[in-house]
Amino acid sequence: MTHTDPTHTALTSPNLYWFIPSGGDGRQLGQPSRPAHFSYLTQVAQAADALGFDGALLPTGGTNEDTVILASALSSLTRQLRFLVALRPGLYSPVLAARLTASLDRISGGRINLNIVSGSGQFDFEGLNLTQAERYALTDEWLGVFRALLRGETVTHHSDHLSLTDGRALLPSVQRPYPPIYFGGSSDPALRVAGEHADVYLSWGERPDEVAAKFDRVHAEAARHGRTVRFGLRAHVIVRPTEDEAWAAAEQLIEDISDEQIAQAHQAFVNSGSEGQRRQSALNGGTRASLRVGPNLWAGVGLVRGGAGTAFVGNPGNVAAALREYQALGVDTFILSGYPHLEEAYRVAELLFPALGRTSPVFTPRDAQTLSHTATPVPEPVGRFRSI
Repeated sequence: MTHTDPTHTALTSPNLYWFIPSGGDGRQLGQPSRPAHFSYLTQVAQAADALGFDGALLPTGGTNEDTVILASALSSLTRQLRFLVALRPGLYSPVLAARLTASLDRISGGRINLNIVSGSGQFDFEGLNLTQAERYALTDEWLGVFRALLRGETVTHHSDHLSLTDGRALLPSVQRPYPPIYFGGSSDPALRVAGEHADVYLSWGERPDEVAAKFDRVHAEAARHGRTVRFGLRAHVIVRPTEDEAWAAAEQLIEDISDEQIAQAHQAFVNSGSEGQRRQSALNGGTRASLRVGPNLWAGVGLVRGGAGTAFVGNPGNVAAALREYQALGVDTFILSGYPHLEEAYRVAELLFPALGRTSPVFTPRDAQTLSHTATPVPEPVGRFRSI
């Protein structure tokens, strides 16, 4: 049975998070033209805050600024924006992570969410060289200890992965028992960990039936532990006043990427060891030939970008209708991004917010005759955007 909540969908607007491009930004994929200077990241965060986004994702990786430090800095320069902060089991001890989390949550006034990242493949350069089974076994134990510490418990735990005697976090977080834990992953062990430990299971954008199947798995795993889990979706967005403008903008985003770049990136993604990455790469097949994988879902971003590789593309009504389809599956939080992130944050707030029934403090609500809140017919795609 698909995990759905149509009443929730009909009555509420979803949470909308934006993205802080701490690895660089630009107008085209594969060509970052704006370095991730702190002054620019501050502009993006303050824009998202002022526009009325609920939160922002801080990405993690070797080319990104550290998420804990960046969240600490940006939280002092924003008012209501929440920050989704990555923690890597194995790189942080659970005691240190619990203390950092509690401090960051207190300093920010309770505006921290946690994104637990198990990683993928081999990470010799980080000193963490584990198989997939070992990574998720570590994550499972780590989260059990981490959650207990933030509940205020004194923890003794000894295993192949962790050794801890009378560990304590000492100071509490503002959010009790701890800030919300987000967790993603498409492999069987990832879904099991999500069911036991996550507050929000986060999926990258796939076709609705594929997302629903994963949600059902997580829902069943959570039920085994007497728990419930919320759901989120991470994707990009290209919204314009008309369908033609939106699809032209999508095309422009990848127009200068060479076939060689696409082939090299595709091979690296396929060999990454990540089930989620494999599924994203399968949507585009490493080619420009069939990038429209749904009426308003486009797989072009994933040609050269690792991680989230799909985008919602279209006019405000059609993009809103596409998001509502996932909301009907149980999604209550969408983490969106667009290139470049400063300008696109304004576009999303101006165009998409009203279509989802929410307002932005920056913009006066448009007349209903100017911006329809309902989907408009989408013409049958042609050429390399043919439907599949």
